[in-house]
Amino acid sequence: MRLNSKISTAVAAILSAPAATVWASDLASPADQATATTATSSQPTGQLELAEVIVTANRREQNLQDVPITIQALTAEALTQLNVTTFDDYVKYLPNVTAQGLGPGQSNVYMRGLSTAVGALQGSGAVGAFTNVAIYLDEQSGQIPGRNLDIYAADLERIEVLEGPQGTLFGAGAEAGVVRYITNKPKLGVTEANFNAGYATTAHGDPSSKIDATINLPLGDQAAVRAVIYNDSRGGYINNIPGTFARAASDRGSPYFYNGGQPPPNSVVINNFSQVGNAINPVTYHGIRVEGLYKFNDDWNVLITQSYQNMEADGVFAEMATDSLGNPQPDLSVQLYNPSYDKDRFEATSWTLNGRLGDLKAIYTGGYLVRNVEQVQDYTNYSRGRYADYYQCVSNNAIFTANPAAGVPQCFSPSSTWRDMERNTHQSHEFRLSTPDDWRARGLVGLFYENYEVDEQVDWFYESATQFFEPIGPPTGYYTLNGSPLLPNGHPVRYTTPGAVFVPGPATANNPNIRPPGDAFFDDLQRGYTQKAVFGSGDFDIVPHRLTVTFGTRYYQIDSTEIGSAVGSFGCKIFSAASLPPDPCLNHSNFGNLNALGFNKSYSGFRSRANLTWKVTDDAMLYYTWSQGFRAGGFNRPNSVETTSPLAGVFTPPTFFGPDTLTNNEVGWKTEWLDHRVQFNGAIYQEQWNGAQISLFDPGVTGNLTFTANGGDYRVRGVEMSVVARVTQGLTVSAGAAWNQSELTQGATLLDNNGNPIDFSKYSVGGVPLVNPAGAIGSPLAGSPPFQGNLRIRYDFPLGNYAAFWQLAGTHQAHSYASTDQLTKDLQGNSIAYDQPGFSTYDASVGFSKDAWLVTFYGQNLTNVLGDLYTNYRQWYKAETVSRPRTLGLNVSYKFSGK
Repeated sequence: MRLNSKISTAVAAILSAPAATVWASDLASPADQATATTATSSQPTGQLELAEVIVTANRREQNLQDVPITIQALTAEALTQLNVTTFDDYVKYLPNVTAQGLGPGQSNVYMRGLSTAVGALQGSGAVGAFTNVAIYLDEQSGQIPGRNLDIYAADLERIEVLEGPQGTLFGAGAEAGVVRYITNKPKLGVTEANFNAGYATTAHGDPSSKIDATINLPLGDQAAVRAVIYNDSRGGYINNIPGTFARAASDRGSPYFYNGGQPPPNSVVINNFSQVGNAINPVTYHGIRVEGLYKFNDDWNVLITQSYQNMEADGVFAEMATDSLGNPQPDLSVQLYNPSYDKDRFEATSWTLNGRLGDLKAIYTGGYLVRNVEQVQDYTNYSRGRYADYYQCVSNNAIFTANPAAGVPQCFSPSSTWRDMERNTHQSHEFRLSTPDDWRARGLVGLFYENYEVDEQVDWFYESATQFFEPIGPPTGYYTLNGSPLLPNGHPVRYTTPGAVFVPGPATANNPNIRPPGDAFFDDLQRGYTQKAVFGSGDFDIVPHRLTVTFGTRYYQIDSTEIGSAVGSFGCKIFSAASLPPDPCLNHSNFGNLNALGFNKSYSGFRSRANLTWKVTDDAMLYYTWSQGFRAGGFNRPNSVETTSPLAGVFTPPTFFGPDTLTNNEVGWKTEWLDHRVQFNGAIYQEQWNGAQISLFDPGVTGNLTFTANGGDYRVRGVEMSVVARVTQGLTVSAGAAWNQSELTQGATLLDNNGNPIDFSKYSVGGVPLVNPAGAIGSPLAGSPPFQGNLRIRYDFPLGNYAAFWQLAGTHQAHSYASTDQLTKDLQGNSIAYDQPGFSTYDASVGFSKDAWLVTFYGQNLTNVLGDLYTNYRQWYKAETVSRPRTLGLNVSYKFSGK
């Protein structure tokens, strides 16, 4: 009630305010400029030119129309006009950018459809492939596998999206592109304040509210400080409906029932009545950012920034399309049996020293980012999986004879959860020297260092027959045969291997303690790399101001490591009083000590870029770009193929995977027409992706654990275009579209134990031949819709003493596939490469301003379409992450500025 009262008071103040400045709105290109907008009260009346947008994609300040790569830039005004503040809000306005994820801060980001099969969210930081799209907060990178850095868009100058390989200037994480959040910097000699508040309602869900405030204060003539604080509480819309969970003969672990495959009649059946509720997935963002600028003289200044953000997302953001038995479920519903939440916070400190050394511009920038994630999720449907009943059921020979239930097969509770604790650190340093921009021959050189580390502890609590298991803990050593921790076939040496010798040597652990009862498996890993690089880029005007050639290259060395342990309780079950495992059960599992495996690899080489830019006229540019991208390789936990697999004795999952590479060829144009009232930009490109990293998990075929492998070669051919037109003084129309055609050109080459490529069609399960994990030749990439587009119409007009506007927007995304993994099936035998249908959404807003006030009424997803953003089977049921239902809201803004 208090918030409603405040908004009402603000609206009343606006209506009674005297007439003064009229807000103007200028638009600069979507899709290639993705609806970059500039609003200023000082623009001359009657001006129809589109606003100029300055970007730093090439580590120089340039007009976006002069940069020979595809860039999408959302300015602060564009973000305001689109009523978006988070990644999930604005990604739909970025043609050729998609995300596959399970909620806020839980996505992999892709560009131009360069997406393959990804693993489950739990454990992704330690065992998933590194991302191929880098995410930057100013000069600090912050990407980790499976979890995009979801920076709240408060007091941002712009968001830049650079498509295509950017490894020359941005390193190994930028194989397919870069998302850059550029903050507003302190202003000298200016006192400035902004205030924004909003309230919204969501169909089928709870209301939302938000507030943020920014202040810029001069500290004398040479210093200034700028600070922003924000809090956004978004109501949920997913309902946890009543349900019961009972075992079924179709469960893949039914052989462990020891009862002819039928569940024992005394099996525990559970319900979720204590967890039932509506709108269980609220999310809150709150944070603060403070920046200080000090100007030593006209040539040198230093900027220091401290950022903090805490995001908490309760529940889940993917509806249960079908339950684990394949039964369809109502829209926007799940059946969870345990609490679920995701707590995600980061702190970032960065510093930038700008200056001049003679004619050269010098920049040193450094940063240290720490991100901590704690996530818990219900995992009860895993009880239908292949191995769960081993941990949850016992037969008459699997218990002590002294047990009152001796001789009676039984299954205990199927209730299960997993808990993921993840800590990520990025430390980086970069030094750049660049020549003046007006030289005919221009150059930039730099040095770069990054230390990237992920510490992850994931515990899976699905062992409910706790009295029949000894607790597990980190290894205190490892086993060898003939001095090696690995057998000739690549399998790890186990405690059961004849002739195995135990070698003392504890594994590195984030948590050195014995795990509590019920913890059936855990990963406790430290993973990362150091990246060192020397890079340079040069431009030469063959014809001054008309024809320019550019060449850049980066020499890099990446040293990757992984240590820790992956421990299960498979060898810790008490089958009889005569054969007790040790208590606690250490060094007895069929998984083990990664420290002993020497997971260290170095990768080095050159990655380059070349451009030829022809300025046909002052308002038309053509360019050709050739660029290379790369992504570091990594390691897998030791893994075994079970004896019942058709690949038993044939295949061993690899313990490491190599880098993948991307080569881009692009022809583009950037043009302005009719006295800069119309922009028409676009590009035609072909990208060749070799050795693309894929994630595989099929317990009955490829092994008991998820692993990453180099999964074949893909080719992407595409076209993207954007147009923005100032039709009249008040009417602006902008549109962007992208068409992609992706196909597998070389299948995944997984090697057998003799080093020969496996022909999967020679093997079968239940009489059905296996398929190559990457699919058949010609198969498309995942998360790669053949078409994406948006259209926005905005009209600004005077309304008495006010400046008013209305705006309509629509987006469309064609169908796509959830995964490239054609091998893995769900419990009903369906491929998990689900076909995700296309969908369209429509937004609208109206508003008015006067003096420093702005009021906006908006509606998002007006037709209430539940667009399928990502379908997956990683929690043992078909889960669909859907677009937020129809949301109607009110925003109020106030701005003050003065000397």
